[in-house]
Amino acid sequence: MIRTVHTTRYVTPLREGGSLPALVEADDDGLYVLKFRGAGQGPKALIAELVAGEIGRALGLPVPEIVFMELDPEFGRAEPDPELSDLLSASAGLNLALDYLPGSLAFQPLVGPELDPALASAVVWFDAFVSNVDRTPKNPNLLLWHRRLWLIDHGAALYVHHAWTDATDPLADAPDRFPLIKNHALLPFARDIAAADAALSARLTPARIAEIVAAIPDAWLVEPEPPVRLVGERRASAFTSLAEGDAPAPSAAPSVPSVDARRAKYAAYLTHRLASPRGFVEEALDARARR
Repeated sequence: MIRTVHTTRYVTPLREGGSLPALVEADDDGLYVLKFRGAGQGPKALIAELVAGEIGRALGLPVPEIVFMELDPEFGRAEPDPELSDLLSASAGLNLALDYLPGSLAFQPLVGPELDPALASAVVWFDAFVSNVDRTPKNPNLLLWHRRLWLIDHGAALYVHHAWTDATDPLADAPDRFPLIKNHALLPFARDIAAADAALSARLTPARIAEIVAAIPDAWLVEPEPPVRLVGERRASAFTSLAEGDAPAPSAAPSVPSVDARRAKYAAYLTHRLASPRGFVEEALDARARR
């Protein structure tokens, strides 16, 4: 069960990555890295962060605790920076956050401590399964905390869902071999991919996938609003619309069955991707052999 906490203090922005995260304090006195629904790719980035992160945790990989976080609209009204104010206002309501790891250091595979090949292989398998394009040597999204490796930032995973419509058959995407695994930061250390496949594919059951996907909030499955733009762009667009006499068209929220159908796409996609033969494993093995 994923906990829900409420933001009590906005500590500082973390101006990095497309998600524009922030360090915040919650009503459980914990510090969290907050990912905003109004930034970058919008709610779909939060869905990817949630689903991929919880899959990683289900596989026993070191992913920080994920929580739902309610953000009061007052934070946006009180923020003096206009762009941050826009972002906070657009993100009022339910967002996602990860447990903050104070004192953690960015882990660089080529210069860091020696990696356990079994762990490296498991991470490669996991990232290939969730199609995570964002664990490269330039940006490994790995932290070293208390001498342990931690996996962060999975908002770029499941990238196929950005092309989905209500008419999309997710099973058509499920067999994708994910050739971008060749760029994975830990591939040089992943000597046991076949063993990782045997262990992890047995650990991640369709029932567990369904449980993870069921946690996606309805609000995130509604068609997202356009991402927050720079203040100047927003004003220019507003003036253009006024000059042309256009009024914004109201957007209708999808019905409950449509939201349920959108959630079901994720379960179907991941369940069929897990089924044998797993092309993403073959691709990872081939990429490893070509090194």
